Amino acid sequence: MARSFLPTRPGRGPFSPDFWRSPLRGRWLTSVLGVVLLAGITILFVTGLLSYAAYNPDLAPVNDKTPDKGILGFYLFSWPTDPPWLYRLTQGVHVTLGLALVPVLLAKLWSVVPKLFTLPPARSLTHALERISLLLLVGGALFEFTTGILNVQLDYVFPGSFYPLHFYGAWVFFGAFVAHAVLKAPVALRNLRTVREGSEGSDDETDELVAPRPDRPTVSRRGALGLVGGGSLLLLATSAGRNFDGPLRETAVLTPHGGPEPGSGPAAFQINKTAAYAGIRAAETSERAWRLAVTGRSGTVRLGRADLLGMPLHSAALPIACVEGWSTSDQWWRGVRLRDLAALVGHDDPVDVFVESLQRRGAFRRAALRANQVADPRSLLALFVNGEELTPDHGHPARIIVPAAPGVLNTKWVARLTFGEL
Repeated sequence: MARSFLPTRPGRGPFSPDFWRSPLRGRWLTSVLGVVLLAGITILFVTGLLSYAAYNPDLAPVNDKTPDKGILGFYLFSWPTDPPWLYRLTQGVHVTLGLALVPVLLAKLWSVVPKLFTLPPARSLTHALERISLLLLVGGALFEFTTGILNVQLDYVFPGSFYPLHFYGAWVFFGAFVAHAVLKAPVALRNLRTVREGSEGSDDETDELVAPRPDRPTVSRRGALGLVGGGSLLLLATSAGRNFDGPLRETAVLTPHGGPEPGSGPAAFQINKTAAYAGIRAAETSERAWRLAVTGRSGTVRLGRADLLGMPLHSAALPIACVEGWSTSDQWWRGVRLRDLAALVGHDDPVDVFVESLQRRGAFRRAALRANQVADPRSLLALFVNGEELTPDHGHPARIIVPAAPGVLNTKWVARLTFGEL
């Protein structure tokens, strides 16, 4: 049956069916957007959980920022050190894909927004439960994407710590998402069996998403999908570059770690926090003043920089990757192996280590590493990078570098190492 495009006035409020006049809405468009989100959000959820595991929150109360997680921590495991670019990949995908999906999410919400205003609000108990799950789904999606984008932009304006808010919100959102997918995925797949635009396997008159009195179309549904896809590609192109060094980073114009590399020379690669921000004073990091305290089974030793340089030094090519989604390519680090420092204080078999920084503020000025991370021969207390001494912003006089670990666990300005089970 052909639709009529009537030049009547829209309804006076969103609860009126005539208020929603777009001729683009329909099952086919909503189904295409839904299938894209089904794949994309599943990847976001998995990579988000992996990011949480990479922080090793079982090393509570040191690393765990969600101490009341309970059964939600059932999947946690000791984060591996191979491949060394693992966290760079998983978190880069998580953040970059999340940004690219924003136009798809907004288009999907727009395509179904009339259903949020249907009356009566609940026709039965089953319908009421479906509406509640829909509210959790929409609210959870907006909350997760908003807090994630704010974290990428380093705008911590939400009430509380990002880590528990985003973690608990993810479980609420994904629970509602799974329930919605189970109910709607079969319908969406049936709707996609036809590729003819505007045909959903049934007459438009039976499609509750189609406006009863639509305006005249100015673009096709395929054109609308092209616009959404173009927006996603634009966000991808203006954010993915921060995972690379050199000119490509300058293409990441929408993220705070885009733009030229900081400085020049061997230390010209991305950082998150400067020494000035962390409150590091030159007087306390000078060769005369700074001593590293290393504690273990046999007691405590204090090592100056000259003492560390007198120990066997090793090199490793490792990237830096942070939770905000940015990363660097491999940098050449040189220093003392963590397992050699553990042996120095009586631990022939590597154990966990508690790392403390000179940094005076910030959630991760103290962090812990697992025994498997300490055991890796590429895990270093680094003194040099790319053939030069560490600069103050890169952690002078010494910093941790561990393969595949999130950037915040690669502690800078190290003051104390305590080896033992945590």
